Amino acid sequence: MSIRELKWNGSEKHFVDELDVVQINNVTVGRFGGNSSAGQYKNEDGCLVWTNEKENWEFAMLLEGHRTAKSVELVIEQFYRMKKDITDLLAQSARSTLKKMDRLILDIFEEPSFMEACRKTTGETACLIVIRKEKYLWWFSIGDCILHLFHPELIALGERQLVQRSFYEWVGEVNTFELPVPCYSTGKKELRQGLNRIFITTDGLTECPGVPFEDPASIEETLTEVGIEVGVEKLLTAIKENNVRDSTTIIAWSVEIEETASMPSDL
Repeated sequence: MSIRELKWNGSEKHFVDELDVVQINNVTVGRFGGNSSAGQYKNEDGCLVWTNEKENWEFAMLLEGHRTAKSVELVIEQFYRMKKDITDLLAQSARSTLKKMDRLILDIFEEPSFMEACRKTTGETACLIVIRKEKYLWWFSIGDCILHLFHPELIALGERQLVQRSFYEWVGEVNTFELPVPCYSTGKKELRQGLNRIFITTDGLTECPGVPFEDPASIEETLTEVGIEVGVEKLLTAIKENNVRDSTTIIAWSVEIEETASMPSDL
């Protein structure tokens, strides 16, 4: 089958005191549930990853729950039920896919039976969805997960972070889609010619004391030095050694773009 996947939430396996790094095609997923010595005993993160090399796309959803992992499970299952709709759309051209994706994702979050299930659950979750289709990056963000894009031309101009932490936005018992005006952020970015590194993380990585990972440059330096798979493990090892309590989940991958990208007219 062309599509490979990873579907996981922290209530299935919490990875407390345990590092785990796996590959789904070209995508690296790293998980660390936090240190029990710092008081950790559960993991409320989750993720859903689909990749299709033949159709030239990756879909990554990262979640960080609050109070319990029930809202994380709820969102993952809702999207998994809609897998065919999402992957059928991803099979289209980048222009068609990314033009229609905003509406599809909104429809999934605003589906009446799902919203009713959210009202009955315990706790809420941040949710960041990132799609790479051909030479474009698309994202839909609710809450405080983080997205970085590393490319030399962008780094030279000081650009590394595409999605910053946005507080007081969730899906679940407290639900941004219950508001008269739902609050979230979305965007699209043309990838540059050459190697682009895409990096998504929950905030355990950036809040860990004794490490500099709140600065995306320190993350980028680690990935550049040793590559993504080893780099993800190195980042998680650093926060483990610094006795972080909060769980951290990372999804990262690189893509080589052959086409030229937009440049200013005076060059």
